[in-house]
This record gives sequence, C-alpha cells and structure tokens, in this order.
Amino acid sequence: MALQIFRLQAQHCQVYRDYIFHLGVDPAIITDYHQIPFLPISFFKSHTVVSSAAPAAITFSSSGTTGQSTSKHVVTDLYMYEKSFNAAFAEFYGQAEDYCILALLPSYLEREGSSLIYMVDALLQQSKHSSSGYFLHDLDRLFDTLQQLKKTRQRTLLIGVTYALLDFVEQFQPDFAELIVMETGGMKGKRKEMVREELHEILTKGFGVEKIHSEYGMTELLSQGYSAGNGIFNCPPWMKILLRDTADPLSLVQHKSSGGINVIDLANINSCAFIATQDLGKTHANGSFEVLGRFDHSDIRGCNLLVQ
Repeated sequence: MALQIFRLQAQHCQVYRDYIFHLGVDPAIITDYHQIPFLPISFFKSHTVVSSAAPAAITFSSSGTTGQSTSKHVVTDLYMYEKSFNAAFAEFYGQAEDYCILALLPSYLEREGSSLIYMVDALLQQSKHSSSGYFLHDLDRLFDTLQQLKKTRQRTLLIGVTYALLDFVEQFQPDFAELIVMETGGMKGKRKEMVREELHEILTKGFGVEKIHSEYGMTELLSQGYSAGNGIFNCPPWMKILLRDTADPLSLVQHKSSGGINVIDLANINSCAFIATQDLGKTHANGSFEVLGRFDHSDIRGCNLLVQ
C-alpha cells in the first residue's frame, strides 16, 4: 500500500513531485518502501502539501513563537483523520467510551488549528462519563475530580501538556495508582526542558503511578504513536518509523544505530505519507522506537520532544 500511495503522490502532490525530480529519482524504479524518498518536514512551512484536488476540510497548524513560521497541514478528508486516531486509540487503550477522559492542554486550547485538540474533542464526545472534559488552568477542580474518580475506581485517562502536568504535581499529589497519565510533550516556553527520565520520575511520584504514558504525534501527521512507559513508542499498523543516516539523509540505517526519524503515515494519503522529521531516534526489531532528541539548529517546536 505504501508503494501505491507513493506512486499516487509522486504524480499528484506538486511539492513532492518537484522534490523527487530534483533528487533525480525516477518513481518507476521504486520497488520497495525502503527506496521511497522522504519529504523534509520543513516543506509544510513553505508549501501547500496536498495530493488531492478536493477542497480543504480543515487546515491544522503547529504552534510557534512570535516570528516563527508554522507548519500547515491541509486536510481534505477529515474522515481519514478520525478513522486513524480512533482506531489507534482503540488498539492501544480500548474504547474511549469506557474511560473518563480529563484534558489539561492549556496552550493547545488557547490557539486555533490544533490537530491534538481536534482528536481530544472527539475522544471526549465518545466518553460516557459526566466528569470528562477540559480543565484549562483549573487545577483545584482537576484534583477534586481525580479524588472522586479514585474513590469510584473509574478507569481514567489524563492527557496533558508537559508543563501543565508539572504545575499540577507541584501543588497536588492525587496518589491515583490506576490513573493513566499521558504527556504530549512540550514546555511551551514555560519551563526549562528536562530529560525524559527526570520528567517521568517527577510525574510518577506526583501522581502515584508506576509509569507515564506518552503520545508521539505532530501537525504534519494524521497518525500517532503511543508509549505505555519507559519512552518506548509503538505505531499502529498503518504507520512505520525508519531511520535515516544523520550524515547522509537519503540513506537509511538499521535498528542498532540512531538516526533521523522518517515516518510513513498511510493516513496522509491526501497530503504526503513520507515525512523526514527533525527528530532523532532509535528503532527496535519489533517495530517500536525511541525519541532521543532533535537535530541541532532545527526549529524548536511548540510541542518539541524531550532531549535525553
């Protein structure tokens, strides 16, 4: 399927077609997905990356500081995005309707165009629990809600931006061992960056949980990877991570080495499914991966990942 989508996008996605042409690559000779060229993610800042003639249903945008250019992902088929994030969530966590879902995402809520907020909105609508919702800056109400859910042994997911979760555990310690705490990454300029081990140690102690879950997603993708702890991410079947050589971005490296993260996201059928990110990572033989940091001199993302 990756090869079929590649041939489609090599013809119909103008910026990707031009990029392949300038690389001197003939799409007709690509016979394996390892040979597919990956489009640098920075093109989402400077070009409209779309492979469909359909009008835009929505345009997702990344967060950015003043003066920074932001990525824009034109989505012509919202059903594809919804199908992707619902199926991925179900694969790793089960049905959203079985959870009380609490969202602590102030920086995302305070701007427009967040693909994460679109996903969380949908999950909240699917949740059957009356306490599900956003908490913005109301940490007292969040603590009270967690205490009530703890008493009733309700299956609960708290998804939050990193700095807001840290703000919360500095004031409260819910001691809710069954709680799933999922951090989405990002200090948003509110705090100094921390290595993952330090961050997760603070959060596990603060919430009284064994481990911290994480989500790997970005504006330019319509799929997410999830970590159930220890920084090891897994992808749904239609998403795959490959590593490129940091010294030769057109060459791939194997599992034992670290490299630049390339993502195949088949849900991006109407934009570009083959993205060379600015993240550094390591892959494992079972398809899981770790995020080790970011390339030097790459723009700091609003949802930038933690450097280890």
